[in-house]
Amino acid sequence: MRRLALALLLCALAMPARAASPDAPWRPAAGTSFSIILSAAPAKVVTPAQAVDIDLFDTKASVVAALKKQGKHVICYFSAGSWENWRPDRARFPPSVRGNPLAGWQGELYLDIRSTAVWTEMKARLDLCKRKGFDGVDPDNIDSWQANTGFPLTKADAITYLRFLARAAHQRGLAIGLKNATEIAPQVLADMDFAVTEDCFKQGWCALFQNINAKNKPVFAIEYTDNHINFPNFCAQATTLGLSPLLKKRNLDTWERRCP
Repeated sequence: MRRLALALLLCALAMPARAASPDAPWRPAAGTSFSIILSAAPAKVVTPAQAVDIDLFDTKASVVAALKKQGKHVICYFSAGSWENWRPDRARFPPSVRGNPLAGWQGELYLDIRSTAVWTEMKARLDLCKRKGFDGVDPDNIDSWQANTGFPLTKADAITYLRFLARAAHQRGLAIGLKNATEIAPQVLADMDFAVTEDCFKQGWCALFQNINAKNKPVFAIEYTDNHINFPNFCAQATTLGLSPLLKKRNLDTWERRCP
């Protein structure tokens, strides 16, 4: 019996390691470099970044494929907390789930993130993200409970919604990120694969996402030129905190400045 057990053990050790499932979500490591382009859908993206965040609807599958051939991971951006009147799926959101306008964003209304109709359409968006070949998803405006949405949304609603999005993304082999929303970071830390911040250096809250880095998950930290920040100081803080820093124009075109 001992000889048989030893033979089985040696056979198991000799077998090649099982490859990861092709549907396993991408798990980026802390320090992964990052770029984001949302104001245009260029036929060709040129950036040294390892991960590129581009629009779900405006980006062709061929652009995603070209980036992946370069060894990059590609993240699909869409707004998970608002309805936009220029999106091709706009008619699929009933009027009852459309709330108040987002200040400063014409044609954009808050969504009732508690609604099963909204959840259904978000799953359809994740399906499209998967079909186009993306590796991850950047769902925006999930912190809408803090705004005058027209709905009685709570922090608990946002946590429930984000966990739903995480489950749905992971079921499709997609990574998912936490966009800003530091207030719920501790509750959803286990569900998130990365984080995306905006203006955290200017506003002084970058350190609040250190729990993400502590789990070897990257924090993609975007600062904007219109804040006129001290760029060397931003880079120094990013190094200290382990962030993946990037300076962009507010319109998120192809221009970018990276830390040395």
